[in-house]
Amino acid sequence: MRDARVSTITWEGTLQRVWDFPAVLPARSPEAAARPTLVMVHGFRGDHHGLLRLAEELPAYRVVLPDLPGFGQGQELEGRHDVASYARFIREVTLRFAPGPRALLGHSFGSIIASEAVAVTPDLATALVLVNPISAPALEGPSRAASRIAEGYYVAADRLPERAGRALLSNALIVRMMSIFMAKTRDRTLRRWIHGQHASYFSAFASRRVVLEAFRASISGTVRDRASDLTLPVLLVAAAQDDIGSVASQEDLAARMPAATLAVIPEVGHLVHYEKAREAAALIDTFLEAVPA
Repeated sequence: MRDARVSTITWEGTLQRVWDFPAVLPARSPEAAARPTLVMVHGFRGDHHGLLRLAEELPAYRVVLPDLPGFGQGQELEGRHDVASYARFIREVTLRFAPGPRALLGHSFGSIIASEAVAVTPDLATALVLVNPISAPALEGPSRAASRIAEGYYVAADRLPERAGRALLSNALIVRMMSIFMAKTRDRTLRRWIHGQHASYFSAFASRRVVLEAFRASISGTVRDRASDLTLPVLLVAAAQDDIGSVASQEDLAARMPAATLAVIPEVGHLVHYEKAREAAALIDTFLEAVPA
């Protein structure tokens, strides 16, 4: 496991946590100096643990990995937990921890946040990597029924008394069902590990309000909303069996961007960062090596 420097920062009156993994290269290495710092943004209901496997597969890069406010060890915000707030937070983390060349990576809901951060601040990164990007509105297409059911679940949890609402959100059976829905691997050991990850970290949230607001943000927007504004090189790491973003929708998303490269990994769904981290890392490394510092 890579060792990280863990920092607590103050942002908009709250305390937030950031994990900083130095590159596993000699300090004076020319290769290390040329590579960008990679700032990673996790998805909805996750925290930094979800992207550790991908960070492990990219040892040549310095990786900066925060918990989003309200999740993991991040404190709840006074304002709304929406895409704009999270994008401001990622901008602050990026500028504070990565003064040199830098690239952003977002997984799932994190792809929307990373895209928004770069669209608002074009010089924030030299490249953008979107893993399992949100390429189509959740309330349209084949996933709309599941999205409506999920929305009802989060609304119900928010309206129940505190203890009952938290119990519903953290219900082990429901979390396992979500995990089963997303996992595609036939490797039993890997499936058990994925379910364990979700059981351990999927309920690490500051409040029910955080979860509901972030969920509504996650289903209200897509990367498509900012596609034409992303003029920097963009790598889309899509999945052939992703129930949340079909290959056709990923192709449409790539076509809307001025400088996009689309790579589709077979035999995996929305958990590329868990099931195909090595394959994704190889694509990311090749892509970033070709981007001018």
